[in-house]
Amino acid sequence: MNVFDVLKARGFIKQTVYEEDLYKMLDTEKVSFYVGFDPTADSLHIGHYIPIMAMAWMQRFGHRPIALFGGGTGMIGDPSGRSDMRQMMTRETIEHNIACFKEQMSRFINFDGENGAVIANNADWLLNLNYVDFLREIGVHFSVNKMLTAECFKQRMEKGLTFFEFNYMLMQGYDFLVLNRKYGCKLEVGGDDQWSNMLAGVDLIRRKEQKDAYCLTCTLLLNSEGKKMGKTQKGALWLDENKCSVYDFFQYFRNVEDCKVAECMKLLTFMDLDEIEELTKYQDERINSAKERLAYEVTKLVHGEEKANIAREQARAAFGGGGEMPTESIPAGVTSVVDIMALVGVAKSKGEARRLIEGGGVSVNDKKVASVSEEIPAEAVEKGEFILHKGKKVHVKVKIG
Repeated sequence: MNVFDVLKARGFIKQTVYEEDLYKMLDTEKVSFYVGFDPTADSLHIGHYIPIMAMAWMQRFGHRPIALFGGGTGMIGDPSGRSDMRQMMTRETIEHNIACFKEQMSRFINFDGENGAVIANNADWLLNLNYVDFLREIGVHFSVNKMLTAECFKQRMEKGLTFFEFNYMLMQGYDFLVLNRKYGCKLEVGGDDQWSNMLAGVDLIRRKEQKDAYCLTCTLLLNSEGKKMGKTQKGALWLDENKCSVYDFFQYFRNVEDCKVAECMKLLTFMDLDEIEELTKYQDERINSAKERLAYEVTKLVHGEEKANIAREQARAAFGGGGEMPTESIPAGVTSVVDIMALVGVAKSKGEARRLIEGGGVSVNDKKVASVSEEIPAEAVEKGEFILHKGKKVHVKVKIG
């Protein structure tokens, strides 16, 4: 079976170029392909997850992934999808972030064997470039008029696009060219917001090398309103449990919209399509068991089976199904419900905690918190613990001292 069929059936493919030729190539040869990751943080997040899963499927069908880390491009920052310029990072920060990415990716991608993934860092060829030579070799193949029509620059044109960032497309196109020359890389895979930059690389190889080159963009994970999924109460949905707890990660997928369960299963797990169809064919209370299965499978992939089992038990406990509820600790003497909500991460700030209380969505044990000035009851202090509820879905055991 052609991996293109698998990716299409599971909903990965958003856009391609020269699709018929790409299909034939994937059917007849083992292809080296790459996905780029700019190391803007010390952890991958859910936005990286779909391209990584695409890499994993490609590798399962015998193709060779190249994980390209943007040690060079990260010194500039991709303007795609941004209304402002990204904060510039030091080389030391970038190197640290790359090391974290490598460790996390090893959970999904095999770096050993005949088609073991290759790790590359574009700092190796970008940081020591001679600018005049680069313009003579690469710059002559880029039309400024065409670049200005690219979606990745349009948002920035209103507030001002710096020439510093304008170079990004050339650099990403050059990355593809270097990987083509060094590893025989013929395909770039990435998020759909990278379409313009990816086309630039395909066009550069075809013009300069007179060789076939292709790109394929993956679907972005969007909610029913068309907004990117992956935002939690505490911020982004990180794959690092120190930035997003395993329980919060599990609960995020346990609480996805009913209409998104099947899509998430296809994109974020290796579950069989027939099983997915069977689990999600009911759009009533039976969808809840499918949601738990989704949360478990994704958490197991990201954090391992043991931690996925614990998160599932904690979630069941929070909904009255037995097991152990997630626990947080606070210092003795802290009695304000607002302060406690912020301390244990139920609210991102005290201001948000106040708004939640005013909206009637917060309870301590079984009693609703009626005022923003309310403190935990004396019996909770005496017992040394209590249950903090936010709405119907967030339940935390809080231990005092």
